[in-house]
Amino acid sequence: MVYGARLIAQALLDLEVKVIFGLPGLPVIDIAQEAMNLGIRFISFRNEQAAAYAATAYGYLTGNPGVCICVGGPGVFHVMAGIPHAAANSWPLLVLGGSSETHNANKGAFQEMDAVSLLSPHAKLVVRPPFPEMIPNFIKDAYRTAMFGRPGPTFVDLPANLILGHFDVERQKLSPLREVPKSVAPDNKIRDVVQAIQTAKAPLVVIGKGAAYARAEQQIRALIDRTGLPFVPSPMAKGVVPDSSINNISAARSTALKEADVVLVLGAKLNWVLSFGLPPKWSPAAKIIQVDISADEIGKNGGHPSLSLVGDVALIVEQLVSKLGDWRWQGQSSAFHRTLQAAKRKNEEKAAKKAAVDKVPMTYEKVFDIIKNTLNSLSVPEDGDIVYVSEGANAMDISRSIFTMEHPRTRLDAGTYATMGVGPAYAIAAYAAYNFPQPEGSAGSSGRKKIVAIEGDSAFGFSAMEVETMARYQMDVLIFVINNSGLYRGDAEQADEWQERRKVTVDGGTAKGTGLSATSLGYETDYHKIAEMAGGIGLLVRTPSELKEATEKGYRARVPVVVNVIVDQQADLVMDFSWLDMAPPKREQKL
Repeated sequence: MVYGARLIAQALLDLEVKVIFGLPGLPVIDIAQEAMNLGIRFISFRNEQAAAYAATAYGYLTGNPGVCICVGGPGVFHVMAGIPHAAANSWPLLVLGGSSETHNANKGAFQEMDAVSLLSPHAKLVVRPPFPEMIPNFIKDAYRTAMFGRPGPTFVDLPANLILGHFDVERQKLSPLREVPKSVAPDNKIRDVVQAIQTAKAPLVVIGKGAAYARAEQQIRALIDRTGLPFVPSPMAKGVVPDSSINNISAARSTALKEADVVLVLGAKLNWVLSFGLPPKWSPAAKIIQVDISADEIGKNGGHPSLSLVGDVALIVEQLVSKLGDWRWQGQSSAFHRTLQAAKRKNEEKAAKKAAVDKVPMTYEKVFDIIKNTLNSLSVPEDGDIVYVSEGANAMDISRSIFTMEHPRTRLDAGTYATMGVGPAYAIAAYAAYNFPQPEGSAGSSGRKKIVAIEGDSAFGFSAMEVETMARYQMDVLIFVINNSGLYRGDAEQADEWQERRKVTVDGGTAKGTGLSATSLGYETDYHKIAEMAGGIGLLVRTPSELKEATEKGYRARVPVVVNVIVDQQADLVMDFSWLDMAPPKREQKL
């Protein structure tokens, strides 16, 4: 006789799952315990949303599906936030959800709901094994589907009676899935793309996080180094080619997109992140050549339908490098090159001036410059021994251009779905991916890394209790909360009002105030104290010297550290992002 929960855990063990993320409760708590009995790590979160987010990031970092377990009903609803997030980012995720027992169906059973119908539109595969002997293969199919083709989320619904029952079922040993099928492009298509690149006057390579997921850094670095083509990485593709490369023109991104006539897009969707590959951000005459694992993306928005290539990014780039041979772009004296360099110098000088502003409260740019320089002095940036996580509108947007990456998969942010609340979960996932043992052949672990999270104060509030999760599992994560007392921006009148409120006595006094704006958060909230509560270290800083000292202490600490950084409220900030246009398109008026 085999216990159902053990049958499930054995299937995961056979698939070489090393870590499970989740929040235990009836009936899935037994799955977690049986998995732990078999040597699989289980990380228990304070909220299922964070557990799902962690599993998605783990899938991206390791190349193996992140596994998350949850209870039925509300647990599924909480985890559901991570499912479209995984789909939008094309990250492999396997969710195992408990559900009410089959013999009490349609009776109003405990947390009864139809998870299969709910999740089917959002996941690649949603299944519910009807018999216990089918559980192992159903889990393997879901694991394989999450991993093969375009990666994405899958869900297995597990009724309580299958989890908690004992069954006369023979042991089914599953074979691990260590390699996904990969394809190359036809030679004639490669020739066409090579000709387009060689005849371009203003060529550009755009590197997406799909290239980082595909472990294509060796091939793409060879392409850039041999040809001298200018490139722009997406935020999470930073480090596929080192940011220090002379061919990196990220500082002139807008100019490059506007002026380029032939664009090779490697592992990135032409969605809002890349302005759809359409005017006005792109030249209407540009030939945008997509290289994507999914044929569904080819020709979408501004993509060139006949030149674009379907297949594995690493293998296709290898084909391109071979066909290009010794060819090198000779456009260093071209108008395109001069325009790029001028825009790059202008923007770098502008950024340097912002980082040099010396005032209190500090600016975002000053804060990030101090953190970057201090951490670089304590670590070895060339070794990629720090993983940066960032989220929050200003915290993420400004930091991505200041922190440089020399290695791939060392930066995580809100991603394609722009999901807030992922930061602490991502930090836990990165710790598990890089500092825990990984399956044989996994690309996740490459030596111990320090995990550093840069959090906007609003974003941090979504999942701040996961600091306790870090402390419980002895994860020495360093978190900076960039505290401007607001969502996007603080309120100019906020300080006076909050000071009045703090004077209110507990016996019923009232404070006068004009009211808070829609973007206001608690004024200079003591976020650092959440680390102290959990047994970590909390630090409050206001000045450059305090921030430098706190960064040094946080880097060396072996417990979670939260550094609460009070910054300029930016009360006059215009709530607009140059790379995101939500305004309706202008229409010509008919006479």
